[in-house]
Amino acid sequence: MDTIASDIDVLARFGRALADPIRCRILIALREAPAHPADLADLLEISRTRLSNHLACLRDCGLVVAVPVGRRTRYELADERLGHALDDLRTAVIAVAADRTCVDADEKGCCR
Repeated sequence: MDTIASDIDVLARFGRALADPIRCRILIALREAPAHPADLADLLEISRTRLSNHLACLRDCGLVVAVPVGRRTRYELADERLGHALDDLRTAVIAVAADRTCVDADEKGCCR
């Protein structure tokens, strides 16, 4: 039972991280390469304060880590497998959408 609860917690944290488009954009950017907050803010065209709040959420979810580099901090994915997981998830969602395997999609407006 503890394993199931732990699995649910892990998936819920991942879902929480992906629930916001800005956090998704941060994860995609960090999938490409580690980055400093100022560079991420410029890339995403958001304020540093707003970026900081999203990075804090991603750290709390365990998906990114802050790495001290001299007097600056660089952010990167906590594990390279997260980049692969993001790619796999994106590919799976696109495949399911293309297959339209949900029989209720037209009637209920789901799975689009």
